[in-house]
Amino acid sequence: MDLLQLRYFRTVARLEHMTRAAQELYISQSSLSKTISHLEHELGLPLFDRQGRQIKLNQYGKTFLQRVEQAFAALENGQRELAELTNQEQRRISLASMSVYLLPNLLQAFLKNHTDISIRLFSNPRRETLAQLERGEVDLFISSPPIEVTTVEQTSLMMEEILLAVPQGHWLAERETINLSEVAGEAFLALKPGYRLRELTDTFCQQAGFTPHIVFEGDEPVALLHLVKAGIGIACIPSLVWKSFPEMAVRSLHITEPRCEREMLLLYSKEHYLSSAAREFRDFIITYFAQFNQKRPA
Repeated sequence: MDLLQLRYFRTVARLEHMTRAAQELYISQSSLSKTISHLEHELGLPLFDRQGRQIKLNQYGKTFLQRVEQAFAALENGQRELAELTNQEQRRISLASMSVYLLPNLLQAFLKNHTDISIRLFSNPRRETLAQLERGEVDLFISSPPIEVTTVEQTSLMMEEILLAVPQGHWLAERETINLSEVAGEAFLALKPGYRLRELTDTFCQQAGFTPHIVFEGDEPVALLHLVKAGIGIACIPSLVWKSFPEMAVRSLHITEPRCEREMLLLYSKEHYLSSAAREFRDFIITYFAQFNQKRPA
């Protein structure tokens, strides 16, 4: 058994398709099939269930894949740690967040005193980003809500209040607080299904006793704010959006019932090596968000 066999197995297990795996690995399909067969013979167990041209990772394959991933993670961690010890590792960090509005002020504050560090940003769907985190492609992930994955460390950053955004001149614009049930008949703007803020909007409205009448679905809270400003509808918007765009001429109302908030967390893998740059940034993020943990109005 060698690393090449394991790398080939890892690719086939991920794709569950021999032809596509061979194309990705730039080898012939017959060579790849022979390599996988030799590996199974060496282990004394089949790793895939085969039905014609279809292959699917079986229970033995899934168990073995976990150990293979751990082995590659350990090797990659070792390479990065040795490179850092010999000053060969460039000070790079990969950060993921689905809430892009959080990043400009955060990055500006950090990079001001860390000019030797470069940061690569990701903003993929949550499931895809978690997979990147577990593969070691992403160092840090700002996310919500908590997850049940034992290989991922989770640090609570803050409880972020969700506010109701209404346009200037709206019949609620002079109010400071509101019971969400009062806007059951209003047109709502929301993120597309699959986004956490959309799930929260639907849940809060259901708790208030109604299903929101959604007239627009978007990808970014800031886009929703612009449409609220134009009078197209109202929207549930995280409080930090206003701190990022204080000039936005939109009224924000505190929702007293139900309680509307979400927990923001910082996630990172327990199994992948965090460089000194990533550790510095992790600590900075925790301190940075502590300033926003303020009590909301009763």
